[in-house]
Amino acid sequence: LITLSIGILLFIILVVFIYTRLRLIKNQHAIIKNQKEIVDTAFIQLEEKSKEIQDSIEYAKRIQTGILPSIELIRSIFKEAFVFYQPKSVVAGDFFWVKKVNQYVLFAVGDCTGHGVPGAMVSVLCQSVLNRVVAEYKIVNPAEILNQTRKLVIEHLDYGNEMIHDGMDIALCVLNTKTNELSYSGAYNPLWIKRKDELIEIKGINQPVGYYQKAKPFATKTIGVLPDDMLYIFTDGYADQFGGSKNKKFKKSNFKKLILCIDGADFKAQEQVFKETFNSWKSDNEQVDDVCILGIKF
Repeated sequence: LITLSIGILLFIILVVFIYTRLRLIKNQHAIIKNQKEIVDTAFIQLEEKSKEIQDSIEYAKRIQTGILPSIELIRSIFKEAFVFYQPKSVVAGDFFWVKKVNQYVLFAVGDCTGHGVPGAMVSVLCQSVLNRVVAEYKIVNPAEILNQTRKLVIEHLDYGNEMIHDGMDIALCVLNTKTNELSYSGAYNPLWIKRKDELIEIKGINQPVGYYQKAKPFATKTIGVLPDDMLYIFTDGYADQFGGSKNKKFKKSNFKKLILCIDGADFKAQEQVFKETFNSWKSDNEQVDDVCILGIKF
């Protein structure tokens, strides 16, 4: 009787234990299922939100592309021209800009603070201000354009006590088509002129178009252009790209050599040369910055 009682007791304990474990497992399964449903719902919401953001960025790209001048417009103004434009992200802080006012042709390449969406927002602002300065103030002197642009950019980015240090580096040129005189003013970014076997560099001032503690007026430099002169204005993204066998920057010295060695190439094909060289140098490395090069032949 004692043995039977102990056996029955142990059996009851075992049944209770198994029943308790089964209830616990069932509850855990219910919790896991509920958590999975929450995770699945969150993942779907995240995918939807990600798609919304991506669609917004793609739409922003269409807007930014629409603001940029077309290569057809550029080639309708100049004898030969090309643009190598390769943003780091979908949208860019770099831009190229062309405007014709009477006998003057204004063209520029700008590099706004940042890249991606923030850079693109500053880029759109700076292009808008450039258009306003030329249209409203009737200015065709490049230094005066940059001085007025800087003033307006600072005003737009002034949030009371918080001064936003955004702006742009730029190379701005104005060609007088009647006299063939080229005027240039720059913020960091230079103008390069390829004349026969010589590469002439005209430098700008080392300050941005934007807030700068020790800001000074921009200066205009004028040079006469000759037939077959080739002009290059660009941002620093090309020279700053890491790559090659030693994973170092491309550097401006190699950029100059590249321009000199492709002298005999068809000018319209130079965009492809710049693109292939850049991507070959970059290889599997991440692109570090937006890239923009505008080349013009007279």
